[in-house]
Amino acid sequence: MNWSNEITDLLKIKYPIIQAPMFGVTTTEMVVSASNSGCLGSLPLADISSDKAIELIDNVKSQTDQPFAVNIFVYDLPEIDQKLKDNYKRVKNFIENLANDHQLEVQLPEIENLSYSGYRDLIDVVISKGCKILSFTFGLPDKVSIQKLKENNVILIGTCTTLEEAILLEKSGIDIICFQGSEAGGHRGNFLSEIPTDDLGISLLSEVASAVSVPIIYAGGIYSGQDVIRLKNCGVQGYQVGSLLIGSPESALSTSEKNRLKTLGDDDIVLTKSFSGRYASGIRNSFTQSLDETANILPFPFQNKLTAELKKVAKAHNNIEFVNIWTGKTAKNFSELPTQQILKILINEAENSHN
Repeated sequence: MNWSNEITDLLKIKYPIIQAPMFGVTTTEMVVSASNSGCLGSLPLADISSDKAIELIDNVKSQTDQPFAVNIFVYDLPEIDQKLKDNYKRVKNFIENLANDHQLEVQLPEIENLSYSGYRDLIDVVISKGCKILSFTFGLPDKVSIQKLKENNVILIGTCTTLEEAILLEKSGIDIICFQGSEAGGHRGNFLSEIPTDDLGISLLSEVASAVSVPIIYAGGIYSGQDVIRLKNCGVQGYQVGSLLIGSPESALSTSEKNRLKTLGDDDIVLTKSFSGRYASGIRNSFTQSLDETANILPFPFQNKLTAELKKVAKAHNNIEFVNIWTGKTAKNFSELPTQQILKILINEAENSHN
């Protein structure tokens, strides 16, 4: 099987397989393992501080000389007015009481004590550290940022979920489109509408592939070499895997969280805004059930910042009812093998299926 295509040429990798940038799950060890496998490791920076981003980038660079991407959340902070402050206080009290009812004592931060790192600051870090591949989700960087990145020869990978979003990414000068299907785990990459589409992304692939000229990475429901070949036949040139890797030793999930993956039922995966204020696919638990469809969800990033301490405390107490475990709704075949072995098996399966 010939793996070479536009994506391998652009990214200078052997296999057009991308390890998903799963913030909270992906470790630098996972990124290094993926890149050293001839695939593209992706380091999630989300919206962390510039200093922390520099530390993580340096960590990866010290362990591999292979290409890797960095991934950021692109969004502008909503205005913090009195209404938001009042809602924040109300939701904070609700979540603290809910946690206490479940024998989980937690003190969540006041809105005045939250810290934010804008995506433009992280773009400056990407450029200063000489990173040459940047992927992003939740939105589209402003024109000045895109121009700055282009001037520094940074390859841009934009995430989208609809045909309209894909067309806009190409018109904005994005080099590669990561088209995310509703099968994918974690946060939805929609940005033209607040509510993501329920369409299986593969049903839209032929339309998207004929509407844009830049290469397409597909994200969602890739668990085997057969999935890779099926997508290849639809015109896809890159394959992003995330849920397949979350049971690996390099995953940041705790033992109790990984054990929960082994007991998943057909109805356990939900699309929820409860943890972050943006829709994401993950495992239903007491927290999602208590908050979804209520007024106790703040807009992103405030809900995300508010629940960060809750998740930290719950994780320390092995309480999986108050942590987010993101995974796709077609989740299956969770492997406990090391990342490199999982990717090697995926590659071999694709080559055997193609022959």
